[in-house]
Amino acid sequence: MERSILIAHPSADLYGSDRVMLETIEALRYRDWQVTVTLPAPGPLVPEIERRGGRVTFCPAPVLRKSALRPLGMLKMLGEALRSLPPSVKLIRSTKADLVYVSTLTIPLWMPLSRLMRRPVVCHVHESERNVPRPIRRALAMPLLFAHALIVNSKFSQSVLTDSFRSLGRKSEVIYNGVPGPDTVSRGRADLTGAIRLLFVGRLAPRKGPQVAIDLVRELVGQGVDTELDLVGAVFPGYEWFEDELRAQVADHQLTEKVRFHGFVDDVWPHISAADVVVVPSQGDEPFGNTAVEAVLAARPVVVSSSSGLDEAVAGYECAQRVSADDLAQWSAAINTVADDWPHYRDAAVRDAETARTRHAPALYQQRVEHRLAALIKNKN
Repeated sequence: MERSILIAHPSADLYGSDRVMLETIEALRYRDWQVTVTLPAPGPLVPEIERRGGRVTFCPAPVLRKSALRPLGMLKMLGEALRSLPPSVKLIRSTKADLVYVSTLTIPLWMPLSRLMRRPVVCHVHESERNVPRPIRRALAMPLLFAHALIVNSKFSQSVLTDSFRSLGRKSEVIYNGVPGPDTVSRGRADLTGAIRLLFVGRLAPRKGPQVAIDLVRELVGQGVDTELDLVGAVFPGYEWFEDELRAQVADHQLTEKVRFHGFVDDVWPHISAADVVVVPSQGDEPFGNTAVEAVLAARPVVVSSSSGLDEAVAGYECAQRVSADDLAQWSAAINTVADDWPHYRDAAVRDAETARTRHAPALYQQRVEHRLAALIKNKN
């Protein structure tokens, strides 16, 4: 029987949660669901949705940012919520959705609204804010109480939710992200002659730690270790000041010949293939760690900040090292360890890539997600 789903997603970018949502669409369209995706604005995600058979519609929706935790930001978000109510109601009715799937908790309005309109609603949680004060954590998690079910991308994310509201644990299920790997896996170069090539992939944001990656290059060069860094990613609109700061940091450290900014790149695999080591220096909690998994899938050693979901993402991989987020001595020691024992890390990365292809197979993710959503509709009928 044909089923209809409305997917509410917060942006039209192509980063971690965006790509996971595309895997969800693959699962649903393969099993003959009618998929409508609502976005607040156009972007590179749109053609990817359409290529998978989803229909895209644009509808304003308040997106929860850190600025909303301040009084003026909260007032602005409330105003956006009021303006978005009529088109949101109209969209749910016009799609005749059997189920509303809210992709991330950063668009909370869809959950109470879907519940009021008697639609089963599920939220796929990709966030984990363990280090914010507990009252704020509870406020962020409160809209999830309206959801009939939750999908969470790690045990760590689940633990953060249950610490806010114990009842959320009873309706949540951990489904690890399906992460597609490259079409072909190439081994790392035979010898680390010349500069060691580091790679950072992700949003250019303070919590993702590109500033730490730049400081790492300065530290290694200061030790006499020839090092280069490629930064692949862009800032959120409105955060251009942070990219300016990063470029100033590079200039101040006289690293303009060592650090390259590539901006947003749709296909990251050529960059990972050209790298020797991928660094994931997140400065805050990460619910999981798609970038770390992508590095393993591409058979490249990876060094990550030891905390939260990143530990979970690289658990069991020989080619992965975990270090303190802001300890440059540990970061530089980890890179030197890879360089000193390159044959071991090169071979271990190839073995780990095979394991990762099984552990994070998109087909496994798709099967589990579709089964969970189909069961939710069946239970509500």
